[in-house]
Amino acid sequence: MQKLLGAIIVLVGVFGGYVMAGGKLGAIWQPAEFMIIIGAALGSLIIGNPPQVLKEMRIQFMRVLRRPRNEQEYYMELMALLQVLLETVRSGGFKSLDRHIENPSESTLFNRYPLVAQDYRLVSFITDNLRLMAMGQMSPHELEGLLEQEIDAIETDLLLPSRSMQRTAEALPGFGILAAVGGIIITMSAIDGSIAMIGYHVAAALVGTFLGIFGCYCCLDPASNAMAQRVKREMSAYECVRATLVAYVAKKPTLLSIDAGRKHIQLDIKPTFNQMEKWLAEQEG
Repeated sequence: MQKLLGAIIVLVGVFGGYVMAGGKLGAIWQPAEFMIIIGAALGSLIIGNPPQVLKEMRIQFMRVLRRPRNEQEYYMELMALLQVLLETVRSGGFKSLDRHIENPSESTLFNRYPLVAQDYRLVSFITDNLRLMAMGQMSPHELEGLLEQEIDAIETDLLLPSRSMQRTAEALPGFGILAAVGGIIITMSAIDGSIAMIGYHVAAALVGTFLGIFGCYCCLDPASNAMAQRVKREMSAYECVRATLVAYVAKKPTLLSIDAGRKHIQLDIKPTFNQMEKWLAEQEG
């Protein structure tokens, strides 16, 4: 809803102001200019990025447009899942987790928390590192270093689409100038025509510059920023898991280990210790 409201404000502000100044919307409809700018932008994206980045860009862009998930419920489920996993290890050892971490999609334990179970990257992060912990005794410092490196690698990969879109956004004014130069070439080739025709061609050329600037600062740049912020926000879940596992290896009680992870949740949705404790107690019951 917020994204839709922002888009409406941009469109009303830009095109409404244009109409109020006496402009005609029909003059902006220049299919050739649109084709040059959109074609150059899409082509540069395809040339400059591997298929997996383009696929992830499409996924992240669609997530920005969709209604966000219930983040507080998501983190409550995550903390409850971590509690169950750690309590299972504490009571039966890592061997008791084998059937869950080897095939989490069919695990009754993971499927008890559907919001987390749908996040396959985070589930893979949890199961891989529980498997790593089961292979041998690790110090908290060693585990923390390994988890930080993995989180940095995941974040770098997930930020590639937004960075690529940002670079394309920065190039859009240049693509607009490219379209405008093409329009000026057409104008100069018809310089012996009527003043009205020359004015029409000049206006069409300037539309290319207008569209390039509009596409950069009103479309792709805000979209890439929203994608990057969403990735940064999602990385809090990985930090939550990292802090919880490190605290557990440091021999902290399960509740305190979960609380160590709680501290990494975003401030606007972070539950208090009492809320977390109450939720976990309800899950146990």
